[in-house]
Amino acid sequence: MQAPDASTVPLPPDPETRLRAGDHTALRLWLRLITCTNLIEGAVRRMLRTSFDSTLPRFDLLAQLERYPQGLKMSELSQRLMVTGGNVTGLADQLEAEGWLTREPVPDDRRAIRLKLSPTGRRRFAEMAAGNEACVIELLDTLSREEQQELLRLLGKLKPGLAERARRAHHTGDGKK
Repeated sequence: MQAPDASTVPLPPDPETRLRAGDHTALRLWLRLITCTNLIEGAVRRMLRTSFDSTLPRFDLLAQLERYPQGLKMSELSQRLMVTGGNVTGLADQLEAEGWLTREPVPDDRRAIRLKLSPTGRRRFAEMAAGNEACVIELLDTLSREEQQELLRLLGKLKPGLAERARRAHHTGDGKK
């Protein structure tokens, strides 16, 4: 039996499948953004797994350390990655065992540990980052460069308003205007 052509295999349901004809444009846009984000993230996860035998959480932790050559305390990593300290500890244990990062004490805080990329980690992360960039470029090549710039501009226009609403909601605790 011959494998089906990829173009004839139905896609699994996504957030947009719940839409109805009369749904508001803002709702349609929101669900389209979620769907695109999920599809891109899934492709990046597959690329990291198949090309680098790695995961997105590992990539994200390494990316944070790459941005801060002086290293970061585990608590800072936890905040930046928006995960628990236990998640950071588990990833750090794996990456340290593989020689990708080092731990060092923080002089002014006996309880804190600073994580830094090792030379091996820095080199391997650079390879992963290049693979990630190539993957994302390929995923978005359906849009022309001009269309990508326009989408970037429009989302840039949306972002400050969303950030301000989030700031107000955090400040007031209720999210109301």
